[in-house]
Amino acid sequence: MTGMDARTGRAITGQAHIEQSVADILFTPLGTRLARREYGSLLPELIDGPVNPVMRMRVMAASVMALARWEPRIQVNQVDFGSTGIDGGAVLELQGERTDGPRAGTVFSMRLPATHGRGTA
Repeated sequence: MTGMDARTGRAITGQAHIEQSVADILFTPLGTRLARREYGSLLPELIDGPVNPVMRMRVMAASVMALARWEPRIQVNQVDFGSTGIDGGAVLELQGERTDGPRAGTVFSMRLPATHGRGTA
């Protein structure tokens, strides 16, 4: 699948397109897309909460649920959420497999700062 790079406007494909799509899905608040109010995830609502075991579980569940619904090219097998140890920052780590075409079964891994989309990514 070919898409457009959100920063450069150029064509983007493969893993780079999936990574951009995943970030867009996870950091788009529910209800903010006019034609697709259910697009996005609960992650933006959780980011500023206290980092504790309950919040970690909510972040991981919100991530898996949103990606299962909106990104058919991947299957998430593992999610981790924790502190970066720098300025109270947090990071979301995803691992799984691609499910699309000739890349099906290929392992992928992503690491996203929890501040993505808030001007600091």
